[in-house]
Amino acid sequence: MPAVISSLSKDQENNLLSLFSLVRLHLLYKASIHGFTAAAFHSRCDKQGPTVTVAYNAAGFVFGAYTSKDYTQSGEAVSDGEAFLYSIGAERKKPLRVGGISGQHAFTDGGHGPHFGALVFLHNDQPAVYSNPGTCFNFQAAEMHGDDLALTEFEVYRVEGLGDLLEKPWRNIQWTAEKRHQLMTSIQNYLPDIKTVNHARVLLVGPVGAGKSSFFNSINSAFRGNMTCQAMTGTAGTSVTTQYRAYTIKVGRRGGNLPLILCDTMGLEENADTGLNIDDVVSILKGHMKDRYQFSTCSSILEDSPGYKKHATLDDTIHCVAYVVDTSKVSLLGQKMLDKFTAIRKKANQLGIPQILLMTKVDEACPLVTKDLKNVYRSVYIQRKARQLSESLGIPLSYVLPVKNYSEELELDLNTDILLFMVLEQMFNYADSFFENQIADGQDGTNDPELYRSRIPPRGVLSERDDPKVV
Repeated sequence: MPAVISSLSKDQENNLLSLFSLVRLHLLYKASIHGFTAAAFHSRCDKQGPTVTVAYNAAGFVFGAYTSKDYTQSGEAVSDGEAFLYSIGAERKKPLRVGGISGQHAFTDGGHGPHFGALVFLHNDQPAVYSNPGTCFNFQAAEMHGDDLALTEFEVYRVEGLGDLLEKPWRNIQWTAEKRHQLMTSIQNYLPDIKTVNHARVLLVGPVGAGKSSFFNSINSAFRGNMTCQAMTGTAGTSVTTQYRAYTIKVGRRGGNLPLILCDTMGLEENADTGLNIDDVVSILKGHMKDRYQFSTCSSILEDSPGYKKHATLDDTIHCVAYVVDTSKVSLLGQKMLDKFTAIRKKANQLGIPQILLMTKVDEACPLVTKDLKNVYRSVYIQRKARQLSESLGIPLSYVLPVKNYSEELELDLNTDILLFMVLEQMFNYADSFFENQIADGQDGTNDPELYRSRIPPRGVLSERDDPKVV
């Protein structure tokens, strides 16, 4: 199935958002993909809370209806004092907003398309609108839709209130240059407790477009001191990453590598036969996949494949899995995608590999965070999404970490770096848990006593001179 992408232009979206207070829109249904039928609409939009319909016609009008009530197919007339109709025209500076007629209901909650009396969408299961001004709502037809009742597209969005800022942050963060330098130094000096392992190896897994490759580029940029784009990124509907990549990160242009390897993969997709194969994930977890292996959507890697490593060591295995999810799309994770996450979690649990979850694009998800990244742990919306992800994926809330990648910036930012480095710090903490389990398993004398690392001096400490953010 093609990627479900909004047809709203940026200006149209801003005009629509201006009709509400602080909200986000989440696309639930797109008729050109899911079908111009009432059944398709109800299968994706029933019991979704406040929603807004968005109809498009060839005359250039974008119009629809908002209700704060659920669609449930109850067959009843539903009253809603918050409901309204609206229209956005290319030549209109501000959107038209039409409130309901006093004493009349807002919509009829039946098995048909959205029925707001004066406007009935998906009329007779067709890409069409029935217009009857004066019933429930009153308007001039020419102003609402230009008398063009044929639809070129029809969408429904869930309207999610962002709420206010929490009185106290749900995590306490020091947003200072000193904290950044402390994190940076700690990361560079990390040392696994197992002699045969020189790096913590972390696997990034997530849907197409979630920001896995961008996360690596952001970390690489922060330690290099300038923007980099080593990993391929993009906005395509299918995964831009087609190879398995095991990336190292260099400190400065001529410095040494961090004790970290970030492993990037093809993105997960809803359908079983597209995107990253679960069997390939298992091979990666066990250390059997070589760097630059070319993924195939038709089959998983086999023992006789050119990119298969038969003899994997503890240094080759994954020590921590980081699930990567776009915060703006948490509500759009379908059951098939959640099932894939569950399957990967089960495999990782069987291998004793700790897992964390990265919520990317927090600045795009919440305007309060866009305004000031330091609001990330005070945002009611971000906290709610963290809890939703925790419950959906079965990951404790303490393992869920909001993060912002560098996307359009040309210069590094203190607060962005702090969030990025906090993620790396937790990756090392969870990798340590994996290593400690290996040591505990070896206490019965079955493992080589040389496996465990003596406490040799750490790697060179990052000096303030090496830190591009310390002046």
